[in-house]
Formats: sequence, C-alpha cells, structure tokens
Amino acid sequence: MSAPTSQPGGLSPSEPRFPPLSAEDGWDGADGRRIPPGPAAPPEAPLDMPEQDFRARPPLGPDSRWPGLGTIAARLTAFGGAAAIGWLGWRQMVLTFGANTTLLQSVLLVLFALTFTWVGFSFTSMISGLFARRLRSPDGPNQARIAVVMPVYHERAAATAGLLAALARDLHRQGLGERAEIFVLSDSYEPRAVFNEMAAISRLRDISPVPVWYRRRNSNKGRKAGNVGDFVRRWGGRYDQMVVLDADSVLGAATIKALSARMAADPAVGLIQTMPMLVGGQTIFARLTQFAGRIYGPAVARGVAAWSGDSGNFWGHNAIIRVSAFAQCCGLPELPGKPPFGGTILSHDFVEAALLRRAGWKVRLDHDLRQSFEGCPPTLLDMAVRERRWAQGNLQHARLIFSRGFAWISRAHFVIGILGFLMSPIWLMMILVGLALSANVLLSRPDYFPQTYQLFPTWPVFDPVRMLWLFVAAMAFLLVPKFIAVLRAWLRPLAKDSGGNVRLLASAVFEIVLSALIAPVQMLIQTRQIIEILRGRDSGWEAQVRAGQVPPWGVILRRHAIHVAAGLATLVVLAFLAPWQLVWLSPILAGLILSPLTSRWSASPVFGRWARRQGLLVTPEERHPPEVLAAANALDFRIAGNLPRLGLEVLGRDAALRARLLALLPENPRGPAEERLDAISAEAKIGHAVSQEQALRFLGPAEQLALIENRALIEAFAKLPQ
Repeated sequence: MSAPTSQPGGLSPSEPRFPPLSAEDGWDGADGRRIPPGPAAPPEAPLDMPEQDFRARPPLGPDSRWPGLGTIAARLTAFGGAAAIGWLGWRQMVLTFGANTTLLQSVLLVLFALTFTWVGFSFTSMISGLFARRLRSPDGPNQARIAVVMPVYHERAAATAGLLAALARDLHRQGLGERAEIFVLSDSYEPRAVFNEMAAISRLRDISPVPVWYRRRNSNKGRKAGNVGDFVRRWGGRYDQMVVLDADSVLGAATIKALSARMAADPAVGLIQTMPMLVGGQTIFARLTQFAGRIYGPAVARGVAAWSGDSGNFWGHNAIIRVSAFAQCCGLPELPGKPPFGGTILSHDFVEAALLRRAGWKVRLDHDLRQSFEGCPPTLLDMAVRERRWAQGNLQHARLIFSRGFAWISRAHFVIGILGFLMSPIWLMMILVGLALSANVLLSRPDYFPQTYQLFPTWPVFDPVRMLWLFVAAMAFLLVPKFIAVLRAWLRPLAKDSGGNVRLLASAVFEIVLSALIAPVQMLIQTRQIIEILRGRDSGWEAQVRAGQVPPWGVILRRHAIHVAAGLATLVVLAFLAPWQLVWLSPILAGLILSPLTSRWSASPVFGRWARRQGLLVTPEERHPPEVLAAANALDFRIAGNLPRLGLEVLGRDAALRARLLALLPENPRGPAEERLDAISAEAKIGHAVSQEQALRFLGPAEQLALIENRALIEAFAKLPQ
C-alpha cells in the first residue's frame, strides 16, 4: 500500500494538518487567504476490476460457512412463517367462496394469497429479529487505510461540502485523520453546477484536517456504479476500505471507526451496511417518512439482519466495503439489449452485494450503529420520480435472479425488491376483480340448477364473517409491527427523545392515517410506472431532488387528476350498486379523492413546522441534533456565503478563486484529440473574442465546460479585457 505523497494545502509531513476551525479561520472571502497548491487527486494506484460474467464460475474468495443456528431460526421464522400465513389465508379464502369457485373467484384467490403472504412477511420478518446476533466492535490495532467516497451529480455544492467538512473534523477528533481520506467523485456536466462544485470543494480543501481529493469524469458511463468503479480502477490500490456516501448522507466518525475495526477483525467480511436514519425533513411528507424510519426502522432492520446473516444486501450508500473484494467481484457489465431492461444496471447495489456473496465474502447489515444519516424526498411527487428509477432497476433484476452461483438469500433480496413494486398492480388488480365479482353478483341472474336433471339447487356460497376475520388479520399484520415498535420505544429512551409516550403514540396514529391516505395514490403511481417500464420507456438519469418546494396547484391537479377521477367514478358506481362495499373501500376512495389536498399539504414546510410545534412526528435527531449534522448545517451556510454569486464571468475577475479552481485541475489534460474537440473549439472562440463577456456569449454549454476544466483556457480567458 503506497503512502500519501502530498497533502491539500501544500503542507509538509512535519506541519500540522489540522488548524483550529473557528469563526476567525478566514471564511471572510478575503483574497489574502493562502491558496492550496496541492494536486486535485493523489498519485494513481491502479487496481484491476474485471467485468463479471453472470454465467461463469464466480471468483474465488473466502470459504463460505453454513449459517449459524440463530440465522437458520430467523429464516424459518421469516420465510416459513410467511409461507404458513399465506397458506392459511388461501385456505380460509377457499372456505369463504365454497368448493365450486368461478373463474373470477379463482383469480381473486390467487391475488389475495400473494397479498396476504406479502403482508404476513412484513410481520414475520420483524419477529425474526428475536434471533439477531449481538454485535461488538473489537479494540485491537487497525491500520486500514480508508477512502470516504462521495459520488455527486448536480448536487447543491455548499450542502455537499458542508457535510464533508463536518465529517473531516469528526474524523480528526476520532483519530482517523492519519489513515482516512475524502474523495469527491463528480459526474456533473452542467457548466454552472460544475463551477459551483469546484468552488465549494476548493473551500473544503482549504480547511479540512484530512486530505480531500476531487475528480470529475468526462464520461458518465455506468452512472453511479461506473463512477465508483472508475475510482477503484485508478486509486483502489491506495486503500484497504472505502466508505460510500450519497450526496445527502453522512456517517459519524465513531461509526466509521467501528465499521473499520469490525471489517479488519474478520478478513472474510466484504461489506457492512448500516441502517441510515432519515434527517432534515421540513415538510409533512418528509417528516412522516423520517418518523416511520426512526421508530419502526430499527426493529425492521434487526429482523432483516437476522435472516440475512452473512448474505445481506447493499443499499448503495452508508456502508463500508473492502476495496480488494469489491474490485475482484463487482465489475458490472452492460446488460444486453436496450433500456429499460438492458443497458446500465440501475439498482447496482443489490447486484454488487450478490456478487460479493457468491464469491464467498460476507455481506452484513449491522443494525446497531446509529450514527448513520441521510436525507429524504420532500414531497410525494419527488418520491415518485425517485421510485421510477428504483422500479426500473429492480425489475432489471428479473434477468439476474438465476445467475450462476448466487446464494439463495441473495435471490430472495432480488425477489423482495421486485415484489416491492409489483405489489401495487397486484393490489389494484385484486380490488378490480373484487369489484367485478360484486358487479357480477348484482347484475347477473343466479343459476341454481347449472346441470340438467339436477334435483336439488346449488346455493351460492359466501361467508362474510370469515372474510371479515381475514381482513382483520391482514390489518393486524400491517399495524401490529408498528405498535410493537412504539412499545419498544416506550421501554427505551427513544420515546422520551421523541416527545414522550403520549406524543409518540399520537405521532404513530397520525402517521398511520396519513400513510393510509397516501397508499392508494402510490399504488396507482407505481402501477403506472410498471406499465411504462413494460412498454419500454427508460427512466433516464436526473439529479435527485434533495430540498424541494410546494408544487403549484396546476402541477398538483395535472398529476392527480386521474386519481381523483378514478376515486369519484368508483364512489358513484358503488353508491348505486353496492353501498355496503363503501365501508371496505372508503380508505382507498378517500385517499384517491383527496389526493390533490394530501399531496400539496404534505409538501408544505408550514404544516411541517406546525406538526413540530405540536410535538408530532418528532425524532431524537431533531430534538438533539448530532454534532456532525449541526456542524454540517453551519458549514453549509458559511460555504454558501463564500461561493460566487455570478456565473463564469467571475473567473476573469477573481484571481483568488481562479487559483483555487486551477488547483483542482490536472496539469496535462488527458485523452485523444477527438475527445478534446470542445476545448479546441473554445480555444478558437476565446482567441477571437475582444472581451470576456463576448467570449462567454460565443461559448456553448459544452465549450463552457471545457473552459472550466482546462488550465490554458482559463488563463487565456482571464487575459481578455473585462
């Protein structure tokens, strides 16, 4: 393993790497600040990362062992229990319809069995957490070199830099400053976004107590997986472990230290996933999501960790990975065919976990570590955009489930991910078939003598009491885990830190009611997404919305018009034909008819603040913000205040900023001439311009990007009259 040869800020090894950070540390934008002349990236340490063949023999990794008794018991509880629940539900439904079922009843029976098994699995999976193993962090020596990797793609630059600045300070305090480095991996390509990104990272490098490196790719091949893969191939040999973050996520340094120690103590561990806690929500929708994740999430994670054992899953961020194992196993190929089922593997994280496990590496979910945080979508519509890409990526896994060598639990993760989206159309079909059955009973004349020469009539069979108990059981499987989580919180400091027992229970009830209103809308949205994917429509790759705004009424009404129309039409038909069914379907119809109001009001920060004042949907991280998050918010504000307000024209006016950006650029741009056509064109236009303003008018977006990332072009631009 090669040692670092340089540090940001041009400091020699004998100089202090961590000047005290305070309000007087020079964050006043003064040009007298020392500009860090260090290189943007460390010397390359290439690591081979072969592309995997899903049909070939897997690479040879550590020897896999049989799961322990606790893991076996958890799997029997989760999967065996779900199967038993599904079988019992199917049997009771058969008795409800009687022996002579019609075609529609048979279809409903299949759909009900799938749905009943699914809700039963949510219950048995949580119960299996009783068999979760105890985890601990060893205290032995650990010299593993760590790369904290943050891929970014058109993110808010100050927020990203603020998170990393706070993490850098935390790493130093935890004694990781000598063996941890931060790497920002950019896939951004919009000129203004890249410009702000580079300006923010230059500020971060100036104050960070640990090395901060920056690399922007010219090609976005492979999206996020390709971004991380490029890092491994170029610098993977420099590090033993890498912590992967999203642009809105962070791990506390104490958690990184514990993860590193756990991985170092077991040479067979390839990946350890943490359970991120959602933070920073301002709208009702975001607060609802983060409350559910914080209160119910730990019990759910404990169950998943128990039955996963050493065949866990990867969620793409907030995890530590053994770099050598990742390079050996996780080079992802392009799937044959066109998107949405071919091309780049979108939900790459599931696949990477399965590839690690098939080579014998352990993949764990360590549910006990709490300093793991991420943001959440602010509105229902923003969540729908994010889920569209997840749906496409998860459906792609149908092509990979039967790949050679995958552990059966890895295949189960694939199936669960696929069903997470397919259950919406299954639920919708079950409702439609149920309505069709009711219409058939009401509009058709019953035939009591279906056979010729039949002496006794055949009476229709339907047991409403048995059907009622099946409905009660399904609701219990959905709601009991939530109230178990609330009871568990009452027995721990979690309830006190969330506003007390009464407010915690009121918040849970509020969450259940609002989730019930949102669920039918999400059902129709996800069903539409599945139909679009099956019709061959690709999701594309858009920047994620981290901090949204209240959608205007025009957008709300346009997006939810079909939901309202479906709800009103069903209401009118049932009111005339089967009023008694309105009792069963009233929550679904209310959610559809009220969807514009629910969507807009849940996107309002004003109602979010109201809920907080009432003590509703409060989480411990909100009442007592972790230090790393508080520091990140403060540094975000300070970095944003020092970013240029103007566009690219500031390159010719601010010599200090220009020097900062030049420090982030390679000395000699690489690549053949055909890849530098934009730079060649920009050079010609700058050469013919009479002023900086005219030069910027001449340059198109691609040429502006070439200007930002080329030393010679920046210097030529700066020499033009302003």
